[in-house]
Amino acid sequence: MRNHKGKNQTDGAAAKPFSIEKYNSRTDRRTSQNGSLMFSAFVFVVALAVVIAAGYLITGAFTVWVVLVGFALACLAEMSVHIAMQWEKIVVLRFGKFSRSKGPGLYFTIPFIEQTALKADQRIMVTGFGAEETLTSDLVPINVDAVLFWMVWDAEKACLEVENYYNSVSLVAQTALRDAIGRASVSEVAIRRNQLDQELQEVIEERTSLWGITVLSVEIRDIVIPQELQEVMSTEAQAEREKNARMVLAEVEKDISAMLVDAAKVYEENDVALRLRTMHLLYESVKGSGGTVVIPSAYSEGFSDAAFNHMSDSLKTPKG
Repeated sequence: MRNHKGKNQTDGAAAKPFSIEKYNSRTDRRTSQNGSLMFSAFVFVVALAVVIAAGYLITGAFTVWVVLVGFALACLAEMSVHIAMQWEKIVVLRFGKFSRSKGPGLYFTIPFIEQTALKADQRIMVTGFGAEETLTSDLVPINVDAVLFWMVWDAEKACLEVENYYNSVSLVAQTALRDAIGRASVSEVAIRRNQLDQELQEVIEERTSLWGITVLSVEIRDIVIPQELQEVMSTEAQAEREKNARMVLAEVEKDISAMLVDAAKVYEENDVALRLRTMHLLYESVKGSGGTVVIPSAYSEGFSDAAFNHMSDSLKTPKG
């Protein structure tokens, strides 16, 4: 969770925020298709050369009709022979109806009768989505950015069940995120990230599975709340910690007072124990300070021989 502070124009220009729209519309997110284009050009050139060579052998001359026929047959060959990349699954329609799924590798179609309806990319796709100024259950506007990892496992459903599966997945993810935020308070959104990720994955998976798409994971990237609310939440957290500290201190004081009451009862019932405790405290004082202690006459009586004899007799003969 980061702060949402207003800065000057220089700082704003220097540090531009992450843009989900630009991320999802990047043209370099797909691998180059130059291989298939080069193959189609190669098929066209080879077919044209073969037809012209055959026409020359038959007619004995390069005529316009030979070139036209060669050009037409080369176009038909280019339309019939195709190549699919390792990560692609091709959906072929015949007279507008689903015929088969092909790929990867070489595949053939009948010109004007069959056509390629979809080239489904079956690699793991990454889609960024977010919810801007979305109200939580306690009516707090927050911004949340997330990333969705998904892939197409059934190219037929991705072609026939939805018009544009990539944009549809992005919109479903954004809608699910807004619904999840609206059902939770701002503190729950900030603390329960893992639970929110799991909830979003289940909701999105339920909707996209009908399109032949599986969701691998959903990860919350950033949660932005207003600066004023952050200060209030910080004050509330500090007050809660202070409250807990005082409660712990009160519990300790309660335990100590109970132990002191028990000790007072023991000292009240046995004078020898009280004098021994007094001598122990004096000894600890002298030991800790490393000096001498002036003992009042009232306390010095406890160190006399008569006092020690009296203590010995008291310990031997309990009070009755």
